[in-house]
Amino acid sequence: MIRYKQFTLDNGLKVFVHEDFSTPMAAVNILYNVGSRDEDEERTGFAHLFEHLMFGGSQHIPNYDIPVQNVGGENNAFTSPDITNYYITLPADNVETAFWLESDRMLSLSFDPNVLEVQRKVVIEEFKQRYLNQPYGDMWLKLRPLAYKAHPYRWATIGKDIEHIERATIDDVKDFFFRFYRPNNAIMVVAGAVTFEKVQQLAEKWFCNIPAGAAYVRNIPKEPVQTEARYLETSAAVPLNSLIKVFHMPGRYEDGFYAADLLSDVLGRGKSSRLYQNLLKEKSLFNSINASVTSSLDPGLLMIKGNLNPGVKLEDADNAVNEVLQEIIENGASEEEVTKVKNQSEASIAFSEVELLNRAMNLAFAANAGNVDWANADAEIIRNLTPSDIHTAAKTVLNPANASTLYYRVEAKEPVLA
Repeated sequence: MIRYKQFTLDNGLKVFVHEDFSTPMAAVNILYNVGSRDEDEERTGFAHLFEHLMFGGSQHIPNYDIPVQNVGGENNAFTSPDITNYYITLPADNVETAFWLESDRMLSLSFDPNVLEVQRKVVIEEFKQRYLNQPYGDMWLKLRPLAYKAHPYRWATIGKDIEHIERATIDDVKDFFFRFYRPNNAIMVVAGAVTFEKVQQLAEKWFCNIPAGAAYVRNIPKEPVQTEARYLETSAAVPLNSLIKVFHMPGRYEDGFYAADLLSDVLGRGKSSRLYQNLLKEKSLFNSINASVTSSLDPGLLMIKGNLNPGVKLEDADNAVNEVLQEIIENGASEEEVTKVKNQSEASIAFSEVELLNRAMNLAFAANAGNVDWANADAEIIRNLTPSDIHTAAKTVLNPANASTLYYRVEAKEPVLA
């Protein structure tokens, strides 16, 4: 149970406080309600670009990292299709440093053209290194537009086309910042050896004078129900042929999410899972295989990914996976399998909440999604799931018409002439 108290500033900033005096540390997490799903299709990659720009200097503070390091703290950030999240962990005695830093960059960035140029180059290089020059790195660049036809999940967080970042101007940056990086579009969670009263006093001191922005009303097209299987083939200089299958499933806090999540565990979590036992251990078709879910706020994807052993045909591997899926569609999962994955999931939740920062993030994620109490609901929902629930998820999610399949082939090498 993550206990919390909350208040809201006049400018709309929602603040949650989780007191924990068993540690001398504090975590300050600020979540902005903007991700790649909020971008213009002709200007993608901006949410991720801002993850970098926010460390490039704000109105009164030219360097963000040095003050954090000077008080013994650490900081980082990440962007997803749904959110952009910034966090600092530092000794609780120095927590005001985090308020000072975060409030200044929420007030305004420096909008230095040199910073934009530096971070633009960093993002472009990241795009090349992680997505173009890494084996299977472009997998999501190909999978997303295959699986999504209307929803902006159809492009990756780093962007649909790196040219969008190459063309970004300071005016584009300012417009994005003052549209989304406003206190009324943010959630702040402060956790650790801090009192509610202290956080309230510091929040008023550092954040209350930051003006609110126009209310952001999200208007995202709903993804139509997929009614026929989709296929795509690609090839690159990768070590092994790879099979990737994705299926539409409920969003992170929607009914049916947890059943689909546990279904993915039955299929592909660990060496006792069905896909591993059947297709790697018994039939030796795969070198590795697993299943996972994207856990996105809007309806997401259950993914099965496996690298084939040399000499195995992708078509044969695909048929073998489909046989495993058909078996669970027809007969469901056993009581033993469901109990095992439920225990694994509950243990994962318990272990994750040992970390102070994880507790802060969980509160922020749930509050942003619409109900902070969802941060404490996972374990009980999982505990109450039955094999029947998993079977229902299998019949719904694993429907062959709901599948998008990518054959990722090893690129044929040019013959070497003597």
